[in-house]
Amino acid sequence: MGTRVVAWLRRFAATNPLVVDTVFALAFTSMTVAIEVVVAHHPELLGMTEAGFRRPDGLSIALTLVANLPLALRRRAPLTIVLITCAAGIVYHALGYYYGMNTMPQLLGLYTVAVQRPPRLVAVGAVAVLVMWLHAFLVGPVDLLWAGVIQGCVMVAVAWGFGNSARMLTDRSRRLTELSERLRRDQEGRARRAVTQERVRIARELHDVVAHHMSVISVQAGLARYVFSSDPATARAALATIADTGSEVMGEMRRLLAVLRIEPEDDGVSYDPAPGLDRLGQLVERVRSAGVPVEVTVTGSVRPLASGIDLCAYRVVQECLTNVLKHAGSARAQVVLRYGSAELELRVTDDGSGAGTAVAPDTDGHGLIGMRERVKLYKGTIVAGPGPLGGFEVVVTLPLSSSTADELPPTPAGETF
Repeated sequence: MGTRVVAWLRRFAATNPLVVDTVFALAFTSMTVAIEVVVAHHPELLGMTEAGFRRPDGLSIALTLVANLPLALRRRAPLTIVLITCAAGIVYHALGYYYGMNTMPQLLGLYTVAVQRPPRLVAVGAVAVLVMWLHAFLVGPVDLLWAGVIQGCVMVAVAWGFGNSARMLTDRSRRLTELSERLRRDQEGRARRAVTQERVRIARELHDVVAHHMSVISVQAGLARYVFSSDPATARAALATIADTGSEVMGEMRRLLAVLRIEPEDDGVSYDPAPGLDRLGQLVERVRSAGVPVEVTVTGSVRPLASGIDLCAYRVVQECLTNVLKHAGSARAQVVLRYGSAELELRVTDDGSGAGTAVAPDTDGHGLIGMRERVKLYKGTIVAGPGPLGGFEVVVTLPLSSSTADELPPTPAGETF
C-alpha cells in the first residue's frame, strides 16, 4: 500500500509541479508564521528578550510571506526567487527580528537553481544565500558568529551539491532516453532492411525455381505437341515429365510460401528442406529429358556442406543448365564438381552456338545477377564467359567452412553419372 502511495505521489509531482510547489510553499509559510505567532506571545522560548531581538509583529509576518511564498514559482524563475527571498531575509534580520528565522527557503531556491541553471548562475545564487546567512549571524550573538559562518558555508555547499547531482542525473536520464530512441530507430531500420533482404532472397528463390521448371515444361510441351500424332510414346513421356516437373515446382512454391506464413507457434512444424547437391541427379535428369545431354563429373572427396553453400551450389548449377536449355540451342552440357580441401569448384560448360548459359556481361539478366549475388554472399568467385573451345562456361569457387569438414565416404575421382 505504501509503495503504491509513493508511486502515485511521484507521478503526481511529475505531472503537476506547480501544484506541488504551491502546497509546499504554503506549508512552509504556515509553519514559519505559526512559530512567529507563538514566539510573539512567549518570547522567552527563544531567549529573545535577553538577546534584545524584536518581537514578531505584522511587519515580520509580511516579510515572512515574502521570504516563503515565492517558493511556489521556484521552478519557473529559480534565480529570481532566490534573490527575492534573500532580500526579504536580509531586511527581516536588519529590522532586529530573530536571526534564526527565514533562513531555510533560500536553500531550497538555491537547490532549484543548481538543478536547472548553468554553474555561473548557481554561483550568483550561492553568493546571495551566503551573504544572507552571514548577515543573519552578524546581527545574532557574537559568540555564534564563526559557527554561523561555517554552518552557512556547509549548508550552501550541500544545497549546491545536491542540486548539481540532481541535474547530472536528469541529464544522464535524458541522454539515455535519447540513446534509447536512437537505438529503437536503428532497430526498426535494421528490421526494415532485413525484411527487404528477405524479400530479395525469396524473389531470387522464386526466379530460380520457376525459371528452371517452366523452361523444362515449355520444352517438353513443345516436343509433345510436335510428336503428338507421329510418336505417341514420346508425347506421353513428355507429358509425364511435364506432370512430374509441375508437381515438383508446386512443392517448391509451397515450401517458400510456407516460410512467409510461418507463425511463432508453428516452430514444431516441419518443412521440406531446401534443395542441395544431393538432388543434382534429379535436376540433371529433368534437363536430359528436355533434350539437352548433360554429363556430370565429381572429383575429390564428397562431404556434407553447410546448408547455405549447398543451396547456393545447387542453384548455380540449376541456373546454368536452365540457360543452356533456353539459349544454347542444340548443345551438350558438362557439369564438373571438384571438392578441394578448402573450396568447392563448380564448372558448367556447353558447346552450343547460342548465347550460352548467360547473356553478355553488359546485358546481364536476372539469372547471372542472381548467381553473382549468391556467390558473393558466401565470399566466393564467379567467372562467366565464352569457353576456350566455344560455347559458354561458368566457373564458381565457393570456400568451405571448417564446419563442413566431416567427410562422407569419398566418391571416386572422375566418376560420371
